[in-house]
This record gives sequence, C-alpha cells and structure tokens, in this order.
Amino acid sequence: MGHQVIVFDFSLIRGLWETRVKKNKERQRKEKERLEKSSLEKIKQEWNFILECRKKGIPQSKYLKNGFVDTDKKILNTYGKTPQLQKKRALPDETNNEKDKFIFHLSGEQWTEFPDSLKEQIYLKEWHVYNTLIQTIPAYIALFQDLRVLELSKNRINHLPVEIGCLKNLRVLNVSFNNLKSVPPELGDCENLEKLDLSGNMEITELPFELSNLKQVTVVDMSANKFHSIPICVLRMSNLQWLDISSNNLKDLPEDIDRLDKLQTLLLQKNKLTYLPRALVNMPKLSLLVVSGDDLVEIPTAVCESTTGLKFISLKDSPVETIVCEDTEEIVESEREREQFEKEFMKAYIEDLKERDSAPCYTTKVLFSLQL
Repeated sequence: MGHQVIVFDFSLIRGLWETRVKKNKERQRKEKERLEKSSLEKIKQEWNFILECRKKGIPQSKYLKNGFVDTDKKILNTYGKTPQLQKKRALPDETNNEKDKFIFHLSGEQWTEFPDSLKEQIYLKEWHVYNTLIQTIPAYIALFQDLRVLELSKNRINHLPVEIGCLKNLRVLNVSFNNLKSVPPELGDCENLEKLDLSGNMEITELPFELSNLKQVTVVDMSANKFHSIPICVLRMSNLQWLDISSNNLKDLPEDIDRLDKLQTLLLQKNKLTYLPRALVNMPKLSLLVVSGDDLVEIPTAVCESTTGLKFISLKDSPVETIVCEDTEEIVESEREREQFEKEFMKAYIEDLKERDSAPCYTTKVLFSLQL
C-alpha cells in the first residue's frame, strides 16, 4: 500500500513552492556576492593567474606591481605568444607525431580499466593517465622495458603490482591522489628512478626498506598521508634534494637527518612537530625549510641566523570550522581536494621564494589564514 497524500488546494502548494524557490534564489545570490567579496576567492583568482603566467613563461615583473598581482587578462594575451612558443608551433607536424607515438594518454571517468590494445604497444616510453576510475595496474606493465615516465595521478588505483620492479629504465613515478595504502618492496629494483610522488593517498604509513636502493632519486613527495616518522629508506637516498612530507603525523625528526647532505628543500608543514633537531644546522645545502609554527616550542638558534643562507618559513595555521558529514568517502574526497589546492598554493609560493635574489635576514613567519 502506497503513501496517501491529501491535497486540498493546488494553489496553496504552488504558492508555497514559489516562495521556497524565491528564498533559495535569494540565498544563492547572497552567497555568490559573499564569495565574490571574500578574500579567499580573490586569493584563488590571483594564484590561478600566477600559475597561468608561469606556464606561459611570462616574467614576474609583468604581473607583479609593488607586491600586488595584476590580473589583467591582456597580460596573458600580450606575452602569451612568445617567440619561443611560436618557434614550437612552427615545428613540423611530423616531428610532433614522432614524439607522440611513444606517449600514451588516457583521461576521463568513463575509463574503469586500461584498454586491451595497450599491451601491444610495449615500445611506449611514457604513460599519462589521470582523472579516471581505474583501480588496478595490469601485470603486463612488466613488458614495457623502455618506459621512462609513469604518471598515474588522480585515479582510483589501490595497489601497485610487484611487476613494477621490472621497469629498470623508469625515471618518474607519480601515483599521487590515488587510494594506495602501501608500496611494494619490488619498487626498490627501479634503480634509475629520479622522482617519486606518493602524495595525497591519505593512508600510507610506511615505506619498505628495499627503497634504500633508489640512489638516483632527487625528489620524493610523501605529503598528505599518515607517516609517523621519516622512513629509514628515505634517509638512505643519498642524492635526495627535495623532500615533502607535509600533512602527515610527524611528532619529531630523526637526529641523523643530516645524513641527507644534498637536501635543498624540506617541507614539514601541517605535522605535529614540537621541536627541530640541531642536526638541521649540519646540512650545508639546505636552502628552504617550511614548518607549521603553532606547536613548535624549540628551534635551534642557528636555523634562524642569516649567515646560514637558509630560508626558514614558519606557517601559522588558522583553525577551520569542521563540517559534520556522515559519509566517510565524501570526507576523504573533500580532504583530497583541499590538499590539492594547498599543494598548488605552496608550489607557486615556493617558486616565488626561489626567484628572490637574497635570503631574508630574519625568521619569516607567514599568516596562513584561509577560511574555507
């Protein structure tokens, strides 16, 4: 038996819904006005504009005026067509086609698995797969012995196959913003790997000791996971120059962190650190150190001294109102989106720091107050 609904007057119901629709439209209008006036929206627009300018190779002096960002679209149109870009467009189509022949591209949520035809293209040198619903990497990836770049960000991949260790020529592995919970020890057999990006998987807690074999790695991004300490294997990556382990659960740093004597950039913000070890002073090439300063109670004096040439950035995180949500998957996706936005923000911010001619002669504290 279905539900019985008794209607006395259709005009009353119509009037009620018209009133609700009108109120809803008014709320949407006010929300739109609030967002247009909010500082967060302005910051997002400015950083997106800066990112676009960087992609087009536009000099910083063209869009920064007295410390303020000039978001005039004419800048993109005027300086976007540089001689270098024009030269690239002038390249013969045959040359571009020859390069594309060795690159595999795949994107879109209509894809839940890799196409069958892929296994026949073992001559490929690069895979670029993103924003799909693919969950597994096929075992036949072991056949792609010429593979140099494996870009698999923003998919649904839940594990890496052991066959990935067969890729002896692999240089770049990016599996950021997937659903990984662990990394196979066989990855340590990819001894020519130079860049490893595991960021945004949210659940990785440890890395296998076998990754100590990755002596050619210069960049490791482990941000937005659940690491409680810097893995031992990372400390044994002797050529490491960039380490991002922000947005994890670190409570302290290893006392022998100075064994990473080639490290230049160390990103530690959004952890639970209360002190910094003095060993940081013994890292001669360390030029940028970013931490969250809210919980820090002990910082070596030498870290803040101008004589070291170190840019020390202490971010102050403002509390953000927690949104109650019963759907766990929705919460995780919301955290992923926030982490992606913050990574783009930090990437542009760090690039801006590197372009400065001199290091600051004092401890720089940046108020990071974005209320979402």
